[in-house]
Amino acid sequence: MDRRQFMQTTSAAIVAGTLPSVGSRASVQSPGELTIRTGSGGAFGNAVIEVLVKPFQAETGIKVTPITDQTNPAQIELMVTTKTVTFDVAQITQGSALAAAEKGHLEQIDYSIYKKDELDGIIDFAKHPFGVGSNIYSIVMVYNTVRFPAGKPRPNTWAEFWDVKKFPGVRVLTDGRLGIQGPWEEALLADGVPADKLYPMDIDRIFGSLDKIKPHVRKWWHNGAEIQQIMQEKAADILNSYDGRAILSMDQGAPIEINRNQAKLISDYWVIPKGSPNARNAQKFIEFATRAERQATFARLFPIGATNRNAYKLIPDAVARRLASHPDYMASGILIDMKRYAQIGSDGLSNSQRLAHRWNRWSLS
Repeated sequence: MDRRQFMQTTSAAIVAGTLPSVGSRASVQSPGELTIRTGSGGAFGNAVIEVLVKPFQAETGIKVTPITDQTNPAQIELMVTTKTVTFDVAQITQGSALAAAEKGHLEQIDYSIYKKDELDGIIDFAKHPFGVGSNIYSIVMVYNTVRFPAGKPRPNTWAEFWDVKKFPGVRVLTDGRLGIQGPWEEALLADGVPADKLYPMDIDRIFGSLDKIKPHVRKWWHNGAEIQQIMQEKAADILNSYDGRAILSMDQGAPIEINRNQAKLISDYWVIPKGSPNARNAQKFIEFATRAERQATFARLFPIGATNRNAYKLIPDAVARRLASHPDYMASGILIDMKRYAQIGSDGLSNSQRLAHRWNRWSLS
């Protein structure tokens, strides 16, 4: 089954099966409009449209224009500072949200419109004054099961990923051009830094470790759609990937397996750029998108973890164990310290910006 068939089959069954519960909570319809950026395209962007955009429109009567693309803090900063805000809601990384909030580029979230049980269900670190956690995912190690079959030695740690003699094969890793979600923690773990000593990060040590693996990396990927294509085309033997993209690729027949040891746990946030022309509707959309029932439905369609713990009351265990925020994985994973990335030094640069600048020089060397 290809992606299109997968989306057509699952979206029809899952979304239709949950619409009655959405309808039961329908509020008085209020006309208006809203433009959102989904945070990614492909299967993820389609899931946002099917599970969030269409039901929200049906419940509220608010016309939503979805843009299936990523957003970075520079785009938000440009819009806000020039007073030309062209979208109302964006899904961005937690680190980007913290950086944008620090600069005063985001609207404050109106938590007064949430029902108490819904608000209580959202994990504490996902409730920021200027953003709400939309999902929790992880960056995991993935290996090709033909190259590394069951019953044979398989890489289990990032130090073993770096060990090209013991585990030869084509490597693929994420790039670091945005300064966030680069292979920073992987490089430190490979160099022997304990998981509880990763922060504050030693940037020189990161790039010293990357120097060792660089000759063996065929490609540095940039977004989820790209890494999913790499897995489906069997273009790598061992790589790092978003866990959701890897699960979708496995579902579609790719000969891969996930190793969740030393997985990096990350949250994305829904945010509202300062000066949004439809800020009130944006608040409604974010509240809608973080309800337990919506997150449970989303998880069935796209394997990404809920930030609302009540969602797990609605998700079958077989599905729940595919999600990064399953309680077992939350206990064993490494929670990325995005506050460290957002910290600004005496040079006026955040740690994230400092990493991005260093990456840009290093990648050209």
